[in-house]
Amino acid sequence: MKKEFIVSRIEATQDGSPYIYLSFSDPSSTSENRQRSPQSPFGAHAFAFTSPEDMMKNLPKAFSNMMGGVGISESPTIKLSMREYEDMSLKVGDRVTLEIKKVDTVGI
Repeated sequence: MKKEFIVSRIEATQDGSPYIYLSFSDPSSTSENRQRSPQSPFGAHAFAFTSPEDMMKNLPKAFSNMMGGVGISESPTIKLSMREYEDMSLKVGDRVTLEIKKVDTVGI
């Protein structure tokens, strides 16, 4: 399987180790989302509350989405060593192709 993505976010690890997280977005789905609905000024994952009870009920979900980190994401994220990242010289907005192949191994 081969698919094209756009580099949407580059983050360093929180523990200071020499790794970088690259997050990708699907160019076809992002353009469709922009055409379907206008972007909220509070971000793509902002919650609308209709009552104080509704707010209290959904507050834990809102906090978990804000603090979800790299591991919880709707977009593919990969972890690269600092050297791999520097060798590829990627930046936000670059188009990349990810390829996934199943390796058939016999006699493990």
